[in-house]
Amino acid sequence: MSNLCSRRRTAKVVGLAALTLAFLAFLPGLASAADSDVGLETQFIFNTFAFLVWGALIMWMAAGFTMLESGAVRTKNASMICLKNIGIYSIAGLAYFVVGYNLMYVDVGDYIGTLEIFYSTSGDEISLLDGEEAALAAVIDNGYAVMSDWFFQMVFVATAASIVSGAIAERIKMWPFFLFTLVLTAFIYPVVGAWSWGGGWLAQEGFVDFAGATIVHGTGGWAALAGVLVVGPRLGKFREDGSVKPTPPSNVLIFTLGVFILWLGWFAFNGGSQLALGSAADAVSMSNILVNTNLSASAGVLAALAVSRPLLGRMDLFAGMNGAIAGLVAITAGPAITEHWWAVIIGAVGGLVCTLATKLLERLKIDDVVGAIPAHLASGIWGTLAATIAAGGRFHVQLFGVAAVGVFVFILSYVVWRVMDALLGIRVSAQVERLGQDAGELGIESYPEFVLMPEED
Repeated sequence: MSNLCSRRRTAKVVGLAALTLAFLAFLPGLASAADSDVGLETQFIFNTFAFLVWGALIMWMAAGFTMLESGAVRTKNASMICLKNIGIYSIAGLAYFVVGYNLMYVDVGDYIGTLEIFYSTSGDEISLLDGEEAALAAVIDNGYAVMSDWFFQMVFVATAASIVSGAIAERIKMWPFFLFTLVLTAFIYPVVGAWSWGGGWLAQEGFVDFAGATIVHGTGGWAALAGVLVVGPRLGKFREDGSVKPTPPSNVLIFTLGVFILWLGWFAFNGGSQLALGSAADAVSMSNILVNTNLSASAGVLAALAVSRPLLGRMDLFAGMNGAIAGLVAITAGPAITEHWWAVIIGAVGGLVCTLATKLLERLKIDDVVGAIPAHLASGIWGTLAATIAAGGRFHVQLFGVAAVGVFVFILSYVVWRVMDALLGIRVSAQVERLGQDAGELGIESYPEFVLMPEED
């Protein structure tokens, strides 16, 4: 009896020891799984945080466009510029929420996404907010909060629309301009985005455009070119003898401030397009992107200034400022390069291209008030092609992508401008143009302490 009890006690001890060893063996795996869950949640938080913070900084570029344009136009039109730019941002946000994002990113085929109305927080995220912890894994698995991505993408479409505003300033009516902005942000831009960033046919061909030299800036530039061709030049801009009437920035301080705000915002524009901040590799890549962005802009300024005297006949402040924008646009297609000296070359050529395009527009008697077409379209084309140098693009695919986007955006924009002109009339009267849109359309002046005299043709 004693031996039997002893054997039973021994068996219990052995069993307990085996169970303890098995549990101890299981602990590392359990800890690893816990660490893995914590790591994924941390990545989720950092990715979402990056989308939101970078998006907020890109939104601040709307202030940059407002300052640049209001400083570039004559003082009698500055208030209208301010109203148009806040209107652009508001329209873009609503249009992209109602239909634009779905067309660009949701269930995209070869050419376009879904026509569903509205975009919203995911069901799993709603469940998590309602206290259902079981939904946490599905939320984290997405990699970022759904609406953080929407917000980041929305501020890009607002940037594209802002490009149009400055080119056709001082003679375009407010409501027709807002109507075109609605068409651009609800349909034209989302379709171009679906072709590329949405995974459509252009992306399938291997088209490279990291942060939108063509998708954003090219789209805005082609739409602006169509607009200025339809609306025509400002009164007296091109004299009968063929000479060009100079219209330097009316407020150099505000104009310069606008350029610096855009330069700052571009760090988010390009850096945020890494679309992740959940690993050391993301952090390194983002660092390279910001450095390359800065190098390219700096080179664009100096190159534009260097060629402004032989090309424009003067050391041109306007050319230098637009050289910064051109350098920023040029590097946007492929900023994640590790051979940083290429960023200097790409930016310098961008500044040169912008200045040459400015001279060409004057020769063709195309009136672009702020130089948006040279800075965004011409330099964007160069930058997209330059992505073949060190950013992995293939030249024939890049060229074809530029051409496809150009044909689609320009033709559709031109038709929209023409239809609006026939039905509504898009240009202000000669009297309003001479008096200024601030007083003529808004009944307000940006600088009421000064007496503004109508200009002669």
